[in-house]
Amino acid sequence: MGCYTLPVFAAAAAVAALRCLTEGTCPKEITLALLRPNRCETFRIAQGACLDAQQALAITYSEPSDPLDLTRHTPIWAWVRWQDPATAPKIHIEGGFGVGRDRATGEAAIYRYARLLLTTNLLLYCPKERAIAVTILLPQGRDLAERTSNAAFGIVEGLSLLGTTALAQPLTASEQLDRYREDLAQKAAKSPILVFCIGENGLQVAQQLQIPPSLCVKTANWLGPMLVAAAQHKVQQLLLLGYHGKLIKLAGGIFHTHHHLADARQEILTAFCALAGLDPETLHQVWQAPTVEAALKFLATMAPQALPEILSHIANRIDERAITYIHAHCAAPMGRSLQVGCALFGRDRQIVAISEAGNLILTRIRLY
Repeated sequence: MGCYTLPVFAAAAAVAALRCLTEGTCPKEITLALLRPNRCETFRIAQGACLDAQQALAITYSEPSDPLDLTRHTPIWAWVRWQDPATAPKIHIEGGFGVGRDRATGEAAIYRYARLLLTTNLLLYCPKERAIAVTILLPQGRDLAERTSNAAFGIVEGLSLLGTTALAQPLTASEQLDRYREDLAQKAAKSPILVFCIGENGLQVAQQLQIPPSLCVKTANWLGPMLVAAAQHKVQQLLLLGYHGKLIKLAGGIFHTHHHLADARQEILTAFCALAGLDPETLHQVWQAPTVEAALKFLATMAPQALPEILSHIANRIDERAITYIHAHCAAPMGRSLQVGCALFGRDRQIVAISEAGNLILTRIRLY
């Protein structure tokens, strides 16, 4: 165990709580059908008990494979209670305390795979004549969410139960970098133009921009090694597509962007604001902003005319630093012909800045 996504542990807790109700005692282990991949695995249950004849609670602890994952060892509670089958759906799933919700819709941030995993496994133990309501709770979810970029993408008050598979993708593990490199090699063999999509949000924005999936390579935090790999595979044009709060680090020469290793986003943004000639008080406010998103909102109000220039300067600087990095880490003349551009998007997944090279590359992609 120890390489699974948060929805898997939520499903294990929910099944354990349901079995408390049907069997009278809480099992110490739960075997789940994972669906993706198509196999069964067994998970430990930390605690569980019937609260009364109508409801039960069970607890698991998340064990992601990434030792730096902030959800490591976080408790996951599942509260299950009987419902009237005449008026309630067979299985109703909702998010309780610590589970994020979509700011726009108010819906719990429990996504398709998580719901499918929960429903499939709960149906195996729910009596035919019964209906249940399931509430997933993350007691540490609100505090942990403050250390993520969830709010920047519209998820507030907690963590998301997301993922498209049971298996976690350890963003700091070398094995994951190897998989990204393999994908890069395969796609570079077929196209001289590629798009590095920074995380799942990058992939979603690429889809919105109608960029062909055959050109998209998902990356995580190792942008430096991936840039070098692109040069080694003789990519000619490369577009970096990512959230501004992530890509801005490249403008400061930070090419491993995990926040545990380096996080100078406010400092970098403040430097570009200073170059744009903003006054000391405005610079101080940008410096003290809790997030890049908050700083940009402040600038949109206090320096609306300067903001586009600042963002454009950052985007073009990202290109410059990326090319410098490639040249420094590739044997000459490898990488000398690689053109790098970037496009930065905000929490609403709308593009806020495109570098000059990024515009050229994106235009060529649309004609591809």
